[in-house]
Amino acid sequence: MKLYLDPGHGGTDPGGQGNGLIEKDIVLDIAQRVLSILTVDYEEVEVRMSRTSDISKSLNQRTNEANSWGADYYLSIHCNAFNGSARGYEDYIYSGLSDSSTTSHYRNIMHEEIMDMNQLPDRDRNKANFHVLRETAMSALLTENGFIDNDQDARLISDPPWRQRVAKAHVNGLERAFGLKRKQISGTLYKIIAGSFQSRENAEKRVAELESQGIEAFIIPFSAPNAQWFRVQAGAFASRENAEMHLEQVRNAGVEDAFIITEGSDTDNEESGGYSIAGKTYLSPELMDQYVKGINSGAPELGHYYLELGEYYGIRGDIAFAQAMHETDFFQFTATVQPEQNNFAGIGATGPDNHGANFDSPWEGVLAHIQHLYAYAVTAPLPEGYPRTDPRFDLVERGSAPAWVDLNGKWAVPGDQYGQSILDLYGRMIGESISTLQQIEENIGE
Repeated sequence: MKLYLDPGHGGTDPGGQGNGLIEKDIVLDIAQRVLSILTVDYEEVEVRMSRTSDISKSLNQRTNEANSWGADYYLSIHCNAFNGSARGYEDYIYSGLSDSSTTSHYRNIMHEEIMDMNQLPDRDRNKANFHVLRETAMSALLTENGFIDNDQDARLISDPPWRQRVAKAHVNGLERAFGLKRKQISGTLYKIIAGSFQSRENAEKRVAELESQGIEAFIIPFSAPNAQWFRVQAGAFASRENAEMHLEQVRNAGVEDAFIITEGSDTDNEESGGYSIAGKTYLSPELMDQYVKGINSGAPELGHYYLELGEYYGIRGDIAFAQAMHETDFFQFTATVQPEQNNFAGIGATGPDNHGANFDSPWEGVLAHIQHLYAYAVTAPLPEGYPRTDPRFDLVERGSAPAWVDLNGKWAVPGDQYGQSILDLYGRMIGESISTLQQIEENIGE
């Protein structure tokens, strides 16, 4: 599948502006995240971007490039702006197409997947006579991801983890619409990191330097505590030996500080689809709390509870912490459950009329969360020592979800990407923790 990915505007055309945000920068960041997810996680997908930096490019240049390349799909990513009061998500296909067209079918899938994750009001599926929709030879979609001049939308848009979710939602839509196949990776994956930069421009220079010497590389944006970073990845290998050989090539190309990071562990349960719920907690409480406070400075410090109780029950406390961030919008509680409930897992919450269970303290809320995961992950009796606080423990089919992806359709309905979203967030937390530790080591060295 050949995707032409078009972050709108750029260069002398800033697009919409508001709340200290500029559309051209936001949509480039989302598009880069889409590119990195597709490149890392999917097979047989070619992506060409209309721009990978802040340059000017005409609409004719974009559509002519997509047409001459023979793209299968044209995806244009934008944010909206109007009068400060409008908010929400909407998308567009060409006005000359019928609702029964293939383009409309693709759009319906994309709309569903994006709305499932973006936390925005639904402004519906629309049609327009936009150039990039009219002049493309392939099916084309333009997405408008919130209103940059609206205070509520801007709070989301300015949040890097939200942009990651929106990027993942776009990829989920592409996967469904075009039947994309995920890469089958078992055991440990070895990734070559060729630099981490706080300046996107510097990251782009590193990519250009590597590609000029025949080494493919791409940028993975991620948010370290209180800062936005851009990591350059130059390959991923299932074999440590192959990774080390490629690392030598990257270093010979002038990146002497390139290094290998590993992804995956012995606790992976391949038969059940990936990371198991039962297992050792790897991240420290300090790193867990530091990560979430970089996004929400008012977040409670719960890392020590997730470590302590996770280890007692043999549950991955660090991934459970990522699940709690996913459920509570980084402990901002923007959905049904309220902060005073101490219900960090959304236990029993089904909608506006049912806010779910209440717990007397944060410790009790974490205990209930870990016990609920224990019920799903294993069939053994609940260990003695702590009171049973999970009110729905006996309602779970014991051992029905040994891996995080097995929670799809169980913990969240329909939630067919629920477990993947949690692991996605955990991966970002791991990546930023590595960056934090590297900075600490550098400071010690100085």
